[in-house]
Amino acid sequence: MSTSALTHHVRVLAAPGDRHDEILTPAALDFVGHLAAAFGERRQSLLKERRRQALRLASGSPLEFPLVTSTVRADRSWRVAPPAPGLTDRRVEITGPPERRMTVNALNSGAKVWLADFEDATSPTWDNIVGGQLNLLDAIERRIDFTTPEGKEYRLKGREQLATIVVRPRGWHLDEEHLEFDGRPVPAALVDFGLYFFHCAQRQIDAGHGPYFYLPKLENRYEARLWNDIFVTAQELLGIPRGTVRATVLIETITAAFEMEEILHELREHSAGLNAGRWDYLFSLIKTFGHRTDFLLPDRAKVTMTAPFMRAYTELLVRTCHRRGAHAIGGMSAQIPGKEPAAHEAALAKVRLDKEREAEDGFDGSWVAHPGLIPVCREVFDGVLGERPHQLDRTRDDVEVTPADLLSVRRISGPPTAEGVRTNIAVTLRYFAAWLRGQGAVALYGLMEDAATAEIARVQIWQWLRHRVIDRESVLRLLDDEVDALGAEYPWAPVDDIRALFERTALTGELPLFFTPDAYARHLVRRTEAGA
Repeated sequence: MSTSALTHHVRVLAAPGDRHDEILTPAALDFVGHLAAAFGERRQSLLKERRRQALRLASGSPLEFPLVTSTVRADRSWRVAPPAPGLTDRRVEITGPPERRMTVNALNSGAKVWLADFEDATSPTWDNIVGGQLNLLDAIERRIDFTTPEGKEYRLKGREQLATIVVRPRGWHLDEEHLEFDGRPVPAALVDFGLYFFHCAQRQIDAGHGPYFYLPKLENRYEARLWNDIFVTAQELLGIPRGTVRATVLIETITAAFEMEEILHELREHSAGLNAGRWDYLFSLIKTFGHRTDFLLPDRAKVTMTAPFMRAYTELLVRTCHRRGAHAIGGMSAQIPGKEPAAHEAALAKVRLDKEREAEDGFDGSWVAHPGLIPVCREVFDGVLGERPHQLDRTRDDVEVTPADLLSVRRISGPPTAEGVRTNIAVTLRYFAAWLRGQGAVALYGLMEDAATAEIARVQIWQWLRHRVIDRESVLRLLDDEVDALGAEYPWAPVDDIRALFERTALTGELPLFFTPDAYARHLVRRTEAGA
């Protein structure tokens, strides 16, 4: 079906920007409009079901492996699609926003895969969203080379040396307020997916790869089914063979951890595996069970991947993937190599231990946030994989995980330290400051923080207050101190707005599920009524 036959008009409600017309073409907007018309109502229904499920769990309903899908789990015959070109070997993946400099550095980094992240690592200003699409298009067209005013050159290496591009669109809970269809904002996920797919899917196929995606924050198999139907429709509309799309699902919600096989099954003709999204997973645990004292987490730095409930989650992920022929990709290492030799070696040692555990457990690759961590990650996985591109043959049939294992948080449950409370407040405020300024990935205290890590810091403050293991007066005093320090450190920061955002999202009785929708609507939306 030709996109010229579509009549689903999307209005642009933002002021024109440099080269925006190259991305926001009538045909591309029509394509996005078709997706919104076909799938917008289902997305709304699934968001309502999320809220119903949250209420059921809050009222005491048990979280179990679904009985209705037991036959899917018991059937050992089905497999996902084989690895697609450019996704066979994924031993090192680097993540980051699709900014121009990051695009060149990530593609040249030596990683096998670059996750071009429109979600947690991108502050969704309109310029960032459209500019990110332009950068991806320019990279695929090999016209992204540039020189800074200081004379530093950024040039792409040969095509065979570049990382494979995998795009992460924003989650289902977010809207794109600068595009309107049928009187309502277009779902942000459909904007990010649709614009990239329309402009780059065929170009990527012609270059020997394909349109590949990471899918964030799914909560159940029905949300995976929605994505699969979107892939089928998008491929039909542009005349691309069914099954060309590949998608890796981040298992970063507690409910999705109970439906891993079902999620793979729904996406099986388009599946590229699962990823262990560790920070959002902890964030999801608190959102889901934060009202219960047996889910009281200590300082986030103390919740390591060796915690029993996190071990259960990752081992189940590897077993689930490998018994279905799917890649299992490990979690993020957010450390930033230090400038001082001691700090540098300490960061690398911590990353090495993390990657050794993952490789030995059977993961096929893992994530890093900084190019300086690629050599140690690659060295660890090289040591286990050798010349093999993955270890799908390790089916981990020795692993048996029960619902109780996945929910055994009480085994590390405990109160926070005073330093942990202060650090969470400091990180959240500084991340908010950067995010409101348009920066979604921020180096803070030796770690690369993004929206997921800021969310866990925020909701931990809420949880500790809820259970009165810290008192409100102490938090407010620390908040005063950190707001003053923020203003001195970042004179440009709108400290009143940042403090108000913290109070609305961390100090309220009812926990806001995400900080991003409120902050986006209040501070990042720049509409004009002269929309086309």
